[in-house]
Amino acid sequence: MNWARTVHVVVPEGVEDPLRPSGGNTYDRRLCQDLAEVGWSVRARAVGGAWPWAGEAARRALDEAFGAMPDGSLVLVDGLVASAVPEVLVPASRRLRLVVLMHMPIARRDGRDGVFESECAVLSSAAAVVTTSNWSRRWLLAAYSLDPARVHVAQPGVDAAERAVGSARGGNLLCVGAVTPGKGQDVLLAALTRIADLTWRCLCVGGLTQAPNFVAELRRSIRTADLDDRFVLTGPRTGHELDASYVAADALVLASTGETYGMVVTEALARALPVLATHVGGVPEALGVTPDGRRPGLLLPPGDVAAFAGSLRRWLCDPALRRGLRDAADHRRVGLTGWSETADRVARVLVEVSA
Repeated sequence: MNWARTVHVVVPEGVEDPLRPSGGNTYDRRLCQDLAEVGWSVRARAVGGAWPWAGEAARRALDEAFGAMPDGSLVLVDGLVASAVPEVLVPASRRLRLVVLMHMPIARRDGRDGVFESECAVLSSAAAVVTTSNWSRRWLLAAYSLDPARVHVAQPGVDAAERAVGSARGGNLLCVGAVTPGKGQDVLLAALTRIADLTWRCLCVGGLTQAPNFVAELRRSIRTADLDDRFVLTGPRTGHELDASYVAADALVLASTGETYGMVVTEALARALPVLATHVGGVPEALGVTPDGRRPGLLLPPGDVAAFAGSLRRWLCDPALRRGLRDAADHRRVGLTGWSETADRVARVLVEVSA
């Protein structure tokens, strides 16, 4: 589609920072790029602050950003910025056409007093809400009294990628995500410690600054288990370096306690990599199935070290299992959708709101 439209996109500061390659940042960045490619005039505005709990200066900056937009402007605002500031968003919604892009409901991940009320007020005032998974849409509709017709889904896309080379024994494991309690690297380490008698090496690729105390404790646990050379925290990787990490892997391992979708899952599948992951949030949706109904990986209960260790042992010791999951991942790879489809779905919402 080729619509001559203008959309203001308000995102958290750091979306372009290569040292913060989060799924939300990637989504925002690619959406702006692909909307522009199909004819939209995209006016992006990054707002500084520790969102969603930014200080007064950041709130004033957001208020000023909205104030500079003409009445009736179409505005797509990242939920990380929007959800905690109803005092800014609700008044703005009375003169602007606001669409909130929800990567992760803050009420889902933060138990602070008033979170549900703040987020509900923002989402109720918006002209439309875009979520990144069907699971997330169901969660929002169950949590808040929103009109289902105003809550839409635009799943993240994925780029075509080189098929992973891997190894015959399946021991090259890859975990991608910021090293934080929510990503469960401590659970993964505990599980791998239980199968230290087997041959494996796990690369944990992701930022090390978001939860420094957690990282310090994880490093101590690695040393205590004498796994310094086998459980490796690489820090963030992007571009060719990240691609090379995927290509050299045998499987993606993900022990998250929560995911609204799990973009690393489809990144792995784009390379025909099987996935061993926790059954949380939108992960089953991202993992999907092949046309003949096979799942290209294993789904495990969150926080269950024994279950993770058992599944990893099966993966490493059962060549037939590895072959089957690799074949399923290869077939699932063909059915993945690109970022242009994501942009198309969001564009349809924007056109509907602006009509």
